[in-house]
Amino acid sequence: MLTPERQQKILELVQKQEIVKLQDFVDATGASESTIRRDLSQLEELNKLKRVHGGAARIHQKTEEPSILEKSSINLHEKQLIAKAAAELVNEGDCIFLDAGTTTFQMIPYLENKQITVVTNGFAHIQSLMDKGLTTYIVGGFMKNKTGAIIGSKASQSLLEYNFDKAFIGANGVHPKTGYTTPDPEEASIKTLAIKLANETFILADSSKVNEVAFAKIGPLQSGTLITNKFEQGLAAAYKEITTVIEV
Repeated sequence: MLTPERQQKILELVQKQEIVKLQDFVDATGASESTIRRDLSQLEELNKLKRVHGGAARIHQKTEEPSILEKSSINLHEKQLIAKAAAELVNEGDCIFLDAGTTTFQMIPYLENKQITVVTNGFAHIQSLMDKGLTTYIVGGFMKNKTGAIIGSKASQSLLEYNFDKAFIGANGVHPKTGYTTPDPEEASIKTLAIKLANETFILADSSKVNEVAFAKIGPLQSGTLITNKFEQGLAAAYKEITTVIEV
């Protein structure tokens, strides 16, 4: 079987079964395990599938954004570990951008007693920031009910009034080829602008977001340091070739 035929067969199997074991690819194509692994690597680079332990899985283009309530309890322990590591990077006197999102929200308790200035577009963040006595500026604009993110042209204009020492950004997808992504183009636009206005950027994403792709592009992988919990060693090496990765 020629390479194009074999790879087409691999993609057909992934579309039908969603997750396919390595041995199933071998049985279906008659190729060796090493050949299949090479095919999977090439197809992953083309963003046709994602490799998982022992095989491959279909990539879902995420266009539907979970609500903030739905997201808040998912991988909470991992989010707290990531948030603590991110907060430790904030120095006295810093001006920071804190993106809307449940992982960035978890940073707030760890920022208490720091003499810093926070700018946020996260409606849910405001009360917690005030409770911790942190100097806080709120981005103006349209508030998205589902996620509590303040977005749109007014928000972009408001954000342009600031410069940041550090920006802390959430992402729904983290992928070597497509970079950092999120379902909503307007939220992506705010995140991208904050990155441009910051001296340093840190992307907070737990390992369930790694090798995932959402609809709207935020920026390439090298546009920010990735802070995540531990993920597969083989995957980690590929990401560390492109950007700085902090694993917690």
